[in-house]
Amino acid sequence: MSGVLEASPRLGLVSLVGAGPGDPELLTLRAAKRLAEADLVLYDALVQVATLDLAPRAQRFSVGKRAGRPSTRQEAIHALMIRAARRGRRVVRLKCGDPFVFGRGGEEALALLAAGIPFEVVPGLSSALAAPAALGVPLTHRGLASSFLVVSGHAEAAWRPVVDALPPGATTLVLLMGLGARSEIAGRLLELGWRRSTPAAISLAAATPAERSWFGELSDLAGAAPPLEVDGLPGVIVIGEVVGVAEALREQAPGFLQSAATRA
Repeated sequence: MSGVLEASPRLGLVSLVGAGPGDPELLTLRAAKRLAEADLVLYDALVQVATLDLAPRAQRFSVGKRAGRPSTRQEAIHALMIRAARRGRRVVRLKCGDPFVFGRGGEEALALLAAGIPFEVVPGLSSALAAPAALGVPLTHRGLASSFLVVSGHAEAAWRPVVDALPPGATTLVLLMGLGARSEIAGRLLELGWRRSTPAAISLAAATPAERSWFGELSDLAGAAPPLEVDGLPGVIVIGEVVGVAEALREQAPGFLQSAATRA
């Protein structure tokens, strides 16, 4: 999506850019081009240093938000983008994953539109897709799952209505920002009739050098915390029969699942 408002000689351009899951090699060509051209980069907390290095001429400011930590107000981010664009600068708002998937990209696009600022959206690879793929989990697989559902796990009000509406085991469930609530979510799924042996997996820091993973069953997820807690690392939970495909790949072709970020 680009050219929502045509750039003018007096105004700069704001690019809402998806940084993907972490590895800069997973950026789109357009994302890399916008970073190389940028005068100012406003980036999320989890964006990798190697990605920021693709913007050598730009000023760079962290405006990321992390749960329970001091963060930049959304209104302040809007003001920074608008002020810089009015001064004729090329601005990249660099967001983890995809700008329009749990990234407040829609809010920022509306703020820019209201201010009359030219902008574009540069899609990125969401961790909802990238993290399962890095684990070797196909979100859909013939005979196992014909659909997948992505939901935020950061608050019960966000995930519970969605989870409660699902027939047990009917789809692959992908939870973003749900590590802290995994016991509650898994417990609710069991109450709703999901099998205790339903395969489950957790991906931490997918497509980065810190990447780690855990595989088990839904009943394990609901009980004691898996032994993979690392403070501050983002996590994606996948629940469904398709996780069994990844387990087969891990057993038969373990080298296949080495990510580009961790490969020597």
